Amino acid sequence: MYFLTHTRIVSALLIREMSTRFGNKPGGYIWALLDPAAHVLLLTVIFQAIAHVPPLGDNFSLFFATGYLGFQFYHATAGYLNDALKANRALLGYPNVAPIDTLVARFFLQIATNIFVAALVLAAITLELRSPLILNWGPILEAVMLASLLAFGVSLSNTVLFLRYPLYEKIFHIVNKPLFLLSGVVFLPDALPHPFREFILYNPIVHIIMLFREGFYPQYRATVLNMDYLYGFALTALMCGMLLFTFSTRTLRNE
Repeated sequence: MYFLTHTRIVSALLIREMSTRFGNKPGGYIWALLDPAAHVLLLTVIFQAIAHVPPLGDNFSLFFATGYLGFQFYHATAGYLNDALKANRALLGYPNVAPIDTLVARFFLQIATNIFVAALVLAAITLELRSPLILNWGPILEAVMLASLLAFGVSLSNTVLFLRYPLYEKIFHIVNKPLFLLSGVVFLPDALPHPFREFILYNPIVHIIMLFREGFYPQYRATVLNMDYLYGFALTALMCGMLLFTFSTRTLRNE
């Protein structure tokens, strides 16, 4: 009964989030697609002007799309979930609505949005490829899963820490700004010299993007990809987030 009740609540919140975010007009959905497409196009134009071939393969658009989309499975999800409780605080006045429900609803909506956008962007890119795109679904789905779990775990912690420590929220956003440039979206970590390569590999998103790209490039072997580190980091973040969120539920509801 408890599970069914919260399933209905999450479903209702999901519909509400869809209406609020995308509205009744197609413009909201179009913008969700145009944002990553514009980033990929801009990166392609810039790097084609300064380099003859991409760091991997022979198509700039595919290289940057696999980097940016892999990055967005974490970044867009975490960013959207960080504000879930704040945006739905009025609904917590209903005793059946738990704080976790607001994050779960946004989580499912963002994952579905990410998959939809990635499918359309990659489908458009395949039209310009010289040879058919051969996908290895194992690494792709594994990267999506780990990026999503990492984002959910980080957001659980951030929801509590943003509320308790406003200064932490400011610091987090400042530190988070250069994450795009430090996650391997526009370069291959394997090609970096020592000691920069070792430093950049502490970032779990670097490993997510390498794993994601392995699903699109049969010839790519990410020699510095560490799956043990990636799984350990993602699951630790998820566990810590769940513990912190669970022990702070009363505070989250009342403040």
